[in-house]
Amino acid sequence: MPADYLSWVPSDLDLSKPNAARVYDYILGGANNFEADREFAKRLMTIVPDVRALAQENRGFLRRVVTYLVEQGIRQFIDLGAGIPTVGNTHEVAQRIDPGVKVVYVDNEPVAVAHSELILQDNENAGTLREDVRDATAVLRHPVTRRMIDFDEPVAILAFAVLHFVPDDQEPYRLMARYRDATVPGSYLAISHGTSDGRPEIADAVTVYRNTASPVTERTRAEVTRFFDGYDLVSPGLVFTREWRPEIELTYRQSSPIYGAVGQRI
Repeated sequence: MPADYLSWVPSDLDLSKPNAARVYDYILGGANNFEADREFAKRLMTIVPDVRALAQENRGFLRRVVTYLVEQGIRQFIDLGAGIPTVGNTHEVAQRIDPGVKVVYVDNEPVAVAHSELILQDNENAGTLREDVRDATAVLRHPVTRRMIDFDEPVAILAFAVLHFVPDDQEPYRLMARYRDATVPGSYLAISHGTSDGRPEIADAVTVYRNTASPVTERTRAEVTRFFDGYDLVSPGLVFTREWRPEIELTYRQSSPIYGAVGQRI
């Protein structure tokens, strides 16, 4: 059933403006999006024809990262800018290995939060909160976070395809340092982040996003690496997401517009 008719969609939602989380949902093949989101996504696809494949690559990166972190003993995750939960979300991947893994999803998009609450209503080890990831204090002190996360134990902070929505004038590096400083040594940070390095057409996509409620700031390899100050990068370091511990041998090396990395807090 189209999202337009779902009873749980907030009644005060402005359906005339595209939203990054719902656009991403459409690109991934989800149904929790509206006409404005679909039209925007189709326009994006004319600029970046492989955008669906790139979204799937980012999803595959999430799956591999979460699996790796659970294998390293991590049992707590805070997923920033989690978006609309689709198949293969963080709690599904982690709890398939260990049902006791705790996951807190954070997003400020009302459809994403409403759908998350619906999906997680019977899952005592996963919760969601409607907060802006740029307000680290609100996220870290939220009752759901305090109830589910023990900050005396290692925590994985996930920021997949979200930090390019935090512009430089909002101090994204200081923001991520706040999250880092809330965790103990041995905790992890995992990031995927948009870039135009090697893909100049991504600059055109960035221009298109300026007309939405979620403008994009793409960053270089060096700029993305700065987010890992205070962390030791896990091998293979900062690479294109498709190259981070791939499950199959790569048969092509076309530049990707998405960097990805995992770091362990020192």
